[in-house]
Amino acid sequence: MTQHRILLAAVAALLSAGPALAQQAEGARLNEHVRVLASDEFEGRGVATPGEQLTVDYLVGQFRALGLEPGGPDGSWVQTAQLGRTRQAGPATITVTAGGATRALERGPQLLVSSDRPVDHITVANAEVVFAGYGVSAPERGWDDFKGMDLRGKILLVIVNDPDFGAPEGHPVAGRFDGNAMTFYGRWTYKFQEAARQGAAAVLVIHDTTGAGYGWSVLEGSSTAPKFDIVRANPDAERVPAQGWIQGPVAEQLFRDAGLDYAALREAARTPEFAPVALTGVTMSIDFGQTADRIESRNVLARIPGAGHPEETVLYGAHWDAFGRATPVGDDDIYNGAVDNATGLAGLIELARLFKAGAAPDRSVVFAAWTAEEAGLLGAEYYAANPVWPLETTVANINIDSFLPGAEVSPQIVVMGAGKSQTDAWLERRATEQGRVLIPDPAPQAGGFYRSDHFPLAKMGVPALFGAAGFTGHNEASRDYVANRYHKPSDEWTPDWVMDGAAVDVDLLYLVGRDLADSREWPEWNAGAEFEAARAASAGRRQ
Repeated sequence: MTQHRILLAAVAALLSAGPALAQQAEGARLNEHVRVLASDEFEGRGVATPGEQLTVDYLVGQFRALGLEPGGPDGSWVQTAQLGRTRQAGPATITVTAGGATRALERGPQLLVSSDRPVDHITVANAEVVFAGYGVSAPERGWDDFKGMDLRGKILLVIVNDPDFGAPEGHPVAGRFDGNAMTFYGRWTYKFQEAARQGAAAVLVIHDTTGAGYGWSVLEGSSTAPKFDIVRANPDAERVPAQGWIQGPVAEQLFRDAGLDYAALREAARTPEFAPVALTGVTMSIDFGQTADRIESRNVLARIPGAGHPEETVLYGAHWDAFGRATPVGDDDIYNGAVDNATGLAGLIELARLFKAGAAPDRSVVFAAWTAEEAGLLGAEYYAANPVWPLETTVANINIDSFLPGAEVSPQIVVMGAGKSQTDAWLERRATEQGRVLIPDPAPQAGGFYRSDHFPLAKMGVPALFGAAGFTGHNEASRDYVANRYHKPSDEWTPDWVMDGAAVDVDLLYLVGRDLADSREWPEWNAGAEFEAARAASAGRRQ
């Protein structure tokens, strides 16, 4: 008997409450789904590409064959999301003028720029450059990096992550933004949005691998893929003309051009007294073309209606997109996204099979395959703004983003956002029965909780559970994946893959979801969690 079967036999013997597995998850089934979805035929599952149609057809076909019902609006299998798309068109011209001399910067190796504005050309001419610290305005934490300075038309340089990231013990700012656990304020998406609110002409996040959680090659490799955004009523008010990243050493040279000490200013930016600092005598110009259009993409939704309380929903979600075809690495330009996130899709299908094989759940269970996660969680963002099943009566959202291949069962289960909600306790009970323990995110500086599809729904109050993630760096296999395959063409399925370890994780997530679906309880956000108030506002809708 394999290690997998021995462990599962022990789990079954230990179960003392709730339903046992009607049918155990099978590693071979998971592996076959990944093989298909991560194949070159699907061309990296790019949004609005032939790979999207293949992916949607495959998912719908699997859910239909299992006997699930359509979970989309008006009895359909899909929810159509209206998105804006921009794509690079031609080279970018980026120059810096300092001390009467002008030099060029190269898009790709030195600096990355794009735009979410729906226009075909972006020009920022001779704009002043201003260092805006961490680019954070957080009044509830007593923090304002802008101090009322007029930043309209300027190019902002901001530091990645939060002001207290890496602060030594005893530093006055330590813990102000949850320590090394990145908050939403540390995310590049927030910094882009805040720069737009400040009226900036452009914003560049200063990259460092430790603060970002990934190397420059990850950003550069995916930079040529199309960019997507939800369609906005007033994009000029919500998006800067140009946004992107700048290599740390390149940014440091800009500070030297202005006679400034970047290291000293970086330390000053850790204090709530910090105010923006102009790089006097330094201007930058950015000019590039792009194509801009609107497209439709699709969330795939399947449902098992509840036998007792069908109006209440347990939601499982996994994103179906990868990066499609993008910057070649060697002769390979297909970003297959095998781990991220064909494995999550395989888990979603296998979970649907397990639920369908058992008795009908008391509450409804919805299986959502989200579009455009890699573009900024846009499919889930669209659903959160246009829910098919009411968010007020969505019991919890169980997110699945990346399992690692292999036969080994990890004794530790990584919980992203550990301690934020009562869903941790539901997971811990079933994990303990498997002889496993929960651990918090070992790389909290990467802000993983704010980088996956549960987050848009969490902002609306839906309790989130994100456990057993594969890209967290908590063991050697995970660290190797992040270093060598994450968001690269090398994230691909190979014939030596097995998914026996992931099958145990799927069993665990099934048991937790089944417990929630057959319960009359409503897990809540813990006191002090940033989403607590949003959930409390709809308390009257839940019995």
